[in-house]
Amino acid sequence: MPPTLESLTDWLLTKGVHIAAVLLFAMIATRLIRFIARRLSKRLDRGDTNDAVLRPESVKHRRAVASVISSVAIAVLYIVVGIDIANQLGLPIGSLVAPAAVLGAAFGFGAQRIVQDLLSGFFLITEKQYGFGDLVALTVTAGGEARGTVEDVTLRVTKLRTSDGEVFTVPNGQIVKSLNLSKDWARAVVDVPVPTSTDLNVANDALREVSTAAMRDHRLADLLLDEPQLMGVESIEKDTVNLRVVARTLPGKQFEVSRRLRALIVSALRRAGVANAEAAASRN
Repeated sequence: MPPTLESLTDWLLTKGVHIAAVLLFAMIATRLIRFIARRLSKRLDRGDTNDAVLRPESVKHRRAVASVISSVAIAVLYIVVGIDIANQLGLPIGSLVAPAAVLGAAFGFGAQRIVQDLLSGFFLITEKQYGFGDLVALTVTAGGEARGTVEDVTLRVTKLRTSDGEVFTVPNGQIVKSLNLSKDWARAVVDVPVPTSTDLNVANDALREVSTAAMRDHRLADLLLDEPQLMGVESIEKDTVNLRVVARTLPGKQFEVSRRLRALIVSALRRAGVANAEAAASRN
């Protein structure tokens, strides 16, 4: 028989109120979880440098873990709320097990990529491959490369922002290789081509002066971990000899250090009378 107004009113005052309360609780709990995650992120950032690349590795990892935990907590919350609402509506959850198994098998092949993304994200986080603020280069299965600063990490995707401001969203299951360019420390490598007719002692002396001057340079002193080292002859070509200078830098600062070192090297070689100094800047 069709429901009467009295039975409908009774349902609204009992189960209807319960469903509304559960939905309200889910909304408040979701906001609370996200609020706690934001507060935790701010607390982890407190006292650290403004440059995200220079944050300690532990801070980067904890921020990534906090993001994953908050997203998983919200997903579990929605599942529990959905089951409770289904019970209040009288849907036979137990009898849906068999159809759900058939439906799961039907969508199994379509969902395997999602499962792969989740598993890859889990191992990515637990193995501390990278975290918030890291400068990374990710090789994906399609053969391309995504390079940028990590802005968000979840169990399913990693979001990178490039130097041009673009955002890559990379499914974790599609990542074949991850290259962390800002973990603990980095190395700036500068190859300096000089003509074979050059007196290498003169060129080496000029490069050693650059290494000493770099530690006093106001743009390099805070970025270098130790004095740049002259490695000597790296390779010999038909018309040039390549000399290599390397320097240990703060994480993610190797490119900035390389550019400044090249400028200092060009000036030093010119003062020393070494020809083809411009090639040292243009070829590296």
